[in-house]
Amino acid sequence: MLNVLIVGCGNIAGRFDMNRLPTDLPLTHAGAYHRDRRFQITACVEPNEALRYEFMKFWSIPIGFRSIDEVLNGKHQFDVISICSPTHCHAHDLEMAISLNPKLIFCEKPITLYCAETERLVGLCQQLNIYLAVNYTRRWDQDVTQLQTKIQNDQWGKLRSVIGYYNKGLLNNGSHLLDLLNFLLGKINIIKVGKPIYDFFDHDPTVPMWLETEDGCPIHLVAGHAQDYALFEIQFIFAKGLLVMEDGGMFWRNRQVIDSETFKGYRTLTDSTKNAGHYPHAMLQAIDNIYRAITGNECLSSTGETALTSQLFCEQIKQSISIS
Repeated sequence: MLNVLIVGCGNIAGRFDMNRLPTDLPLTHAGAYHRDRRFQITACVEPNEALRYEFMKFWSIPIGFRSIDEVLNGKHQFDVISICSPTHCHAHDLEMAISLNPKLIFCEKPITLYCAETERLVGLCQQLNIYLAVNYTRRWDQDVTQLQTKIQNDQWGKLRSVIGYYNKGLLNNGSHLLDLLNFLLGKINIIKVGKPIYDFFDHDPTVPMWLETEDGCPIHLVAGHAQDYALFEIQFIFAKGLLVMEDGGMFWRNRQVIDSETFKGYRTLTDSTKNAGHYPHAMLQAIDNIYRAITGNECLSSTGETALTSQLFCEQIKQSISIS
């Protein structure tokens, strides 16, 4: 049994699952740990006393702290520490978590607000042999991993172009999209960036952009507006058909190539087929990967290094805004 400390008691820490049925697949750290009997949450950190008490009561957590600094003064030992605090707290909380010398830290993205700080902390984890997993959740989504294999095996034919749609900030939400594309398609280059849209964060605009893979496949990322609705979708245009991730991976649509019944000699696409995705399983897959990394040296699907690559790319895009 692995002991867990959760830092921050907000939505992704566990609150998203607190109003759902116990039979629903967990979307949060606490929900996934609670479902997987190989972990036990032995403590949490939350400065808001009312939130901390409610969180502890719901998830049956015996010990609560106002800050991670308080944890350092005790004699508690944790195998896993989840960093679920607000992003501006990550640098401090991750530094303190490293001082507690866990086997693994599971950090929400982005690791910190600044690339230099992220790079330093990723390096520190490497030096101390502490695993660092970062919650770019779709790297644990089997639909995504299967798509990577299909692309590598040319099952859909040549990839002609990609169109992605997102909102709520380049670093906050766009980094998910960029990390996913990097996972699926390899290195991506910036061609042009558009006018930034400040739709949620003052410091983190949503940015439209034109990108390209190393072998010249065009990628257009379209900016929505967070005040309208949540948006995270990708359209892959292949030689053999069209594949669309909808609602962040909750659903997938595909259209196959057929001969046109109307225009002889032409080929067209079938009506779309919509299927439920496996994204709701991703947090359980992440926790299983974490357990196997600790106990069996299995490679983590999303690491500090891969997260740093995505953050550095976001920084390049931001720098391109002032140039364009």
